[in-house]
Amino acid sequence: MDQVTAILERLLALHPREIDLSLGRMERLLAALGHPERKLPPVIHVAGTNGKGSTTATMRAIMEAAGSRVHVYTSPHLVAFNERIRLGGTLVDDGRLMEALDRCEQANGGAEITFFEITTAAAFLLFSEEPADALLLEVGLGGRLDATNVIDRPAVSVITSISMDHERYLGASLEGIALEKAGVIKPGVPVVTAAQDDIALGVIERSALRNRSPIHIFGQDFAANEENGRLVYQDENGLFDFPLPALRGHHQLENAGLAIAALRAADLLPQPQAVEKGLQSVDWPGRLQPLMHGGIVDQCPQGAEVWLDGGHNPGAGVVVAAFMGAQEERCSRPLYVVCGMLNTKDPVGFFRAFEGLARHVATIPLSATENGRDPFELADSAREAGLEATPFDSLEAALADIAACAEKDGEPPRILICGSLYLVGEVLALNGTPPV
Repeated sequence: MDQVTAILERLLALHPREIDLSLGRMERLLAALGHPERKLPPVIHVAGTNGKGSTTATMRAIMEAAGSRVHVYTSPHLVAFNERIRLGGTLVDDGRLMEALDRCEQANGGAEITFFEITTAAAFLLFSEEPADALLLEVGLGGRLDATNVIDRPAVSVITSISMDHERYLGASLEGIALEKAGVIKPGVPVVTAAQDDIALGVIERSALRNRSPIHIFGQDFAANEENGRLVYQDENGLFDFPLPALRGHHQLENAGLAIAALRAADLLPQPQAVEKGLQSVDWPGRLQPLMHGGIVDQCPQGAEVWLDGGHNPGAGVVVAAFMGAQEERCSRPLYVVCGMLNTKDPVGFFRAFEGLARHVATIPLSATENGRDPFELADSAREAGLEATPFDSLEAALADIAACAEKDGEPPRILICGSLYLVGEVLALNGTPPV
């Protein structure tokens, strides 16, 4: 076991027996550390259910294309914890990470604190001690009581698409979940929001009104659409013609528009040339990512098209299935879905989007967590959604079955491995292509 893993496991042991979303533990630790959260560069705070990572990645790419130094905090990681903390464009190295974690452990003094809270405090320490032009700060869970919500006055609050997820902690209604997400809105701070369900949008608008926060709504105050193979962005300042974002899927047009609008609201949007370069270079692993080579690809039938995506809720299922449908129109191939999922997710809602599209679903366990859904139960959920499904005890077994089916069919398949970021991380590690 390496030293970073050892200290992370020690910090896990400090976790309260019952998770109660609260800012009290975080505020206590930050005070003991000398309030690093008050010494940060301008913060863009990003909440929402789907699209947080892609929107953040797009903002980073645009700013870095203009030569800006950007700190980034995202979660969860896929292969290595260091992926969560990017200092001025570079993932934090083990030495600096260990030092920050150790300082937080000492300051905490053995008190109960969640893993996310103490590691977020370590990130704030690192961000406060190295100059940058901006910090892109992604919410971990919810918003109102999330450990990142100790920032009193960000430059802008961003709310991506909201849908049902984490019901155990955020509530079982869309209105309740939207209330938690809207908790990142601060008095007088601009709010930029994606297009939302009417219920969620109403919650966000009322919160912005209470806080006297200027609000910018996708589809009303700004828009981003594809026209003639280009991204056309429009707001009150005019119309701009950009290349399509490098991230795949029609939903990435909205995420790109959200990123541009957020940077403009924060007064951090660079010249159009940098926006163009950023949109063309943006990368976000595990989101409709094609696998072109590697250990997992070698186990797939020759000529197979292999895709990887960590989407795990009904909203994500819709956008991933829409992309797979577009791929089918472009080049018809049988679609095989390999899925592993946490037991806290809604598998039926996720699978429904693939009805009539997927030839077969292979369900597998998650090896990186004890909270994975049983493959037999997951297969039952796929059948409930109208799909044919078979449980397997491993990814390798599922891929071997797909290879046998492809040989029988006589045509190379399209394979989608999906359902959990835990599974994405496992696949990237086994494939030999971890995030850089």
